Amino acid sequence: MSAKQRIVQGLGLATAGALALGLTACGGGEGGDDDGLTTIGFVAVGPEGAWREANEANIQDTFTEDAGYELKYAPATNLDQKSQIDAFTSFVDEGVDVILLSATEATGWEDSLKRAQEAEIPVILLDRGIEPDDTDLYVTRIAPDNIEVSTAVADWAVSAFPDGANYFVLEGPAGVSVVNERNEGFDAVVGGQPSLVKVGAQTANWSTEEAKGVVETVLKSNNNDVQFIFAQNDEMGLGAVQAVQEAGLTPGVDVKIATIDGTKNALTALAAGELSFVAEYNPLFGETTLEVVEQVLNGDDVESSIVVPSATFDSPEAAETALPDRKF
Repeated sequence: MSAKQRIVQGLGLATAGALALGLTACGGGEGGDDDGLTTIGFVAVGPEGAWREANEANIQDTFTEDAGYELKYAPATNLDQKSQIDAFTSFVDEGVDVILLSATEATGWEDSLKRAQEAEIPVILLDRGIEPDDTDLYVTRIAPDNIEVSTAVADWAVSAFPDGANYFVLEGPAGVSVVNERNEGFDAVVGGQPSLVKVGAQTANWSTEEAKGVVETVLKSNNNDVQFIFAQNDEMGLGAVQAVQEAGLTPGVDVKIATIDGTKNALTALAAGELSFVAEYNPLFGETTLEVVEQVLNGDDVESSIVVPSATFDSPEAAETALPDRKF
């Protein structure tokens, strides 16, 4: 029996015993509260852009008192991992029933996860993975598939540039699992295409303003000889649009820009022809997370990875169709 299975099974026994005694505690034995709510510690990323805002709001809107939960929301301070580790430690000390973790950095979580395991508090990863990826230390990871999503961008790029192109990659912050995974999926396809020439890559920290500055420099240093920009999130892609326009070029014609996330702003830009391809990275998986939490509390088996389905948009018409129902 794996450590993860022991956590889940032990939690199920603790829950059953608590119910029999009329108690509210589960998991580590100190969770729950006087009004019978199940306590969820959410170690969150916090302000980072439209995708993150939609994702964390969706989690908060799902784990409500009406649903039987008390959600303790702990966003990182300026994306600082130490603040996340401190919040995680506090949740373990409090004895919450479940911890949801969206990590600002992929590494450095082993000690925290082992401490939660010793306290029999199951941990569920949201969006971002950890390295090393020891699935004995957490129950599951719930997220869209970054490799699948970035592979879709790469497949589109290959078809969009049959005669080749110079391209540049706007990356998210170094050390974040989604950045590594998006590079992996994209490079696996585009790296085998000698006609697609990489002129560089640089982080713009998910920021529109930073991306604008980076692309301005890239265009100048390459005499505007860049035909394709892959932005690993929508905000950076929209910054690239601004830089391309200010360079006297036409987005979607002189320079095609592909992004990942699928926010309203990106689909609006795609509908206007400013972006050329948008791969959705669906942030709305609160209900899936709730189902998984309930399974864990019941002692049920849970897959170690749960993929959230996502779509792609490759034309203004596709964006116009999707926009009326876009919730983020």
